[in-house]
Amino acid sequence: MYSPELLDHFQHPRNPGTVPEPDATAQLENPACGDILKLTLKLEGGRIAEIRFLAKGCVPAMACGSAITELAKGKTVDDARQLSREDVLQAVGALPEASGHASHLAIDTLSALLRELG
Repeated sequence: MYSPELLDHFQHPRNPGTVPEPDATAQLENPACGDILKLTLKLEGGRIAEIRFLAKGCVPAMACGSAITELAKGKTVDDARQLSREDVLQAVGALPEASGHASHLAIDTLSALLRELG
């Protein structure tokens, strides 16, 4: 049902938790299913030096939270703004049709996080 990549992100999440004294914080909830994703980040030298996530919800939501941090870490803010839902899907090896909302939540939360930076 789930891809090996998705299960790996779920079982071995990358960058879980919160960044101490973050430069930006964003939390979104999917009103349809109740999944919640929170992202925090710290910038250094114009790049995302640290980004962490907290997720509450289904397995795909947690996996996509992990994947979005891996995709954004080390990028400039402008480069991180170019990340897409397709990038998230590729990182988790696709999602079942009923779980597509998880990739939307990840990319929407990243967009909200980056808006906090101006």
